Amino acid sequence: MNRPAPRELTLLSRTQLSPHMLRLTLGGSAMDDFPADQASAYVKLMFPSDAGARPLMRTYTVRAQRAGEIDIDFVVHQDTGPASRWAQEAQLGDRIMVGGPGPKKMVDTSADWLLMVGDMTALPAISVNLEQLPPNARGYAVIEVATAADIQVLSAPANIEIHWVLNPHPGTDDNGLLDKVQSLPWLDGRPYVWCACEFSSMRVLREHFRAQSDLDRSNLYISSYWKLGVGEEAHKALKQASA
Repeated sequence: MNRPAPRELTLLSRTQLSPHMLRLTLGGSAMDDFPADQASAYVKLMFPSDAGARPLMRTYTVRAQRAGEIDIDFVVHQDTGPASRWAQEAQLGDRIMVGGPGPKKMVDTSADWLLMVGDMTALPAISVNLEQLPPNARGYAVIEVATAADIQVLSAPANIEIHWVLNPHPGTDDNGLLDKVQSLPWLDGRPYVWCACEFSSMRVLREHFRAQSDLDRSNLYISSYWKLGVGEEAHKALKQASA
């Protein structure tokens, strides 16, 4: 299948969801042929680089979609990369090239129970997954945020327990998410695990999950969305080597 051509979208609105999470709404006439129902799919945002160089591409999740517009949630912090910097400085009416959408990463709702694990970069995808679960779903969501003020009100079935892990220095504590996961009872039945976070945290969680005798690899989605101190291009190479 051919990839969709990038489209130029306009910044329509901005909402500060929490101290470290900023939501930008992008849209315009270029959304006319954007596929419907793409919440949780990924898009590639293209940021200008040095003169003559190719644009820098960064991957983001579609948090929500409405007619003619999509929401993208950005993690913002002092040590800004090109995407975070653009998000904080962009003004209404500014334009950006956006590629995609790419495939969604959804949980398998046929499993007996679910475990979703992630940091703030995965919070948009986890949020969409939680919203789309059937009412009888059960399990856990374990989410790392920088501060208590970054905790969001999420929509989830009654039998999904949501646990928040505080880490004021994201990327510096490999075991924060792992410790919380290990503290939770491993439920009976066939599990499905969805996990996305910083590279080093991902590796220790992957080792833990692969040691679970009743967790088949076909029921495990695990990915790193970023690595502390490394750009997306170098991070992609690390992911390929680790896999």
